[in-house]
Amino acid sequence: MTDLSTLSDEDFRAEVRRFIEQEYPPELRHPRHRLHWEQGRAWFKALRAKGWVAPGWPREYGGLGLNASQQIILIEEYERHGVARLPDHGIVMLGPLLIRFGTEAQRQRFLPRILAGEDIWCQGYSEPNAGSDLASLRTEAVLKGDHYVVNGQKIWTTLATDANWIFCLVRTDKTAKKQEGISFLLIDMKSPGVIVRPIINLALHDEFCEVFFDNVRVPRENLVGEPNKGWSMAKALLGFERIFLGSPRQSGYALARLKLLAERMGVFEDADFQDRYTRLRLDLEDHKALYETFVAMLRRGETLGPDVSMLKLHQAELFQRITELMLEIAGENAGLLEPMGGNGDLHPAGQFIEARPTTIYGGSSEIQRGILAKNVLELPG
Repeated sequence: MTDLSTLSDEDFRAEVRRFIEQEYPPELRHPRHRLHWEQGRAWFKALRAKGWVAPGWPREYGGLGLNASQQIILIEEYERHGVARLPDHGIVMLGPLLIRFGTEAQRQRFLPRILAGEDIWCQGYSEPNAGSDLASLRTEAVLKGDHYVVNGQKIWTTLATDANWIFCLVRTDKTAKKQEGISFLLIDMKSPGVIVRPIINLALHDEFCEVFFDNVRVPRENLVGEPNKGWSMAKALLGFERIFLGSPRQSGYALARLKLLAERMGVFEDADFQDRYTRLRLDLEDHKALYETFVAMLRRGETLGPDVSMLKLHQAELFQRITELMLEIAGENAGLLEPMGGNGDLHPAGQFIEARPTTIYGGSSEIQRGILAKNVLELPG
């Protein structure tokens, strides 16, 4: 296997492109929704054979040990070539968290099974009354002897039907301030009392689920970190997530589809369309510049501050504006749930529906504005 640490960024980018072109199934490029495990199993096998399952993990735990610059290049090339996300919460979220906060016993138990594809993880954060205000969660874990007994409900749990484990935020101290009474617990989905129900969304996909816990017994050793200290770990994961939710690739791809659609509909040269299209293009260029500013900080090894919320906020709202214009110019074709004839990429309704939740997940736009107001502009609460 090539020693990637010896490659320049340009050579590493070329290596990633060659791998994608040789191994990634063409029929899975630019999917409109997350893949289920069975759909992406062949791609996972290719990643495992090359040793690329966990690019950001340290080598001593089976990862590639890529530096920040290389990780960003990998993500950029995946996005550019339309590589779909697998059920990867274990790789991109739980693995790094266990490496940082877990015990050595937890790392030795769980990390190899994630790398082998033997354990598929989902994330149990949001609840019916605790979405954007995540710290209001009510799912309770009561310590009884050597086990926690868990009762409650999670919702919008991505691909829980594929998972055999879930990492959860649970309330372990109801008397403490809401952020201070939360713990981070690992729960076997096969445990008695765990029920999973898929949620069919507007696009007729079953990506999201609700998960119920009815007196579920969880061994005490499945607690990550200290009791009542789970909130700080959850914030670390959300901070990591926001720069990638703020990537300009999604809006860039949608803008290219908008141009193609406008040409197909014969309105591309229309003065009104050109005015609106140009404004979107300029906004995209502004967003790319902002994204590169934060990427440069990561490459220098700096820690991102609360101003990274600008990325997620701007990307989500730009993506929605692009897809709204797609829907408008498609006219009577806009309501089609199947791609318009002649090019499978032209799918106005699908793009529009895909854009709707982007201002909600990963922290709503209102939450992002609140973070910026309080922590960047230092406005009074």
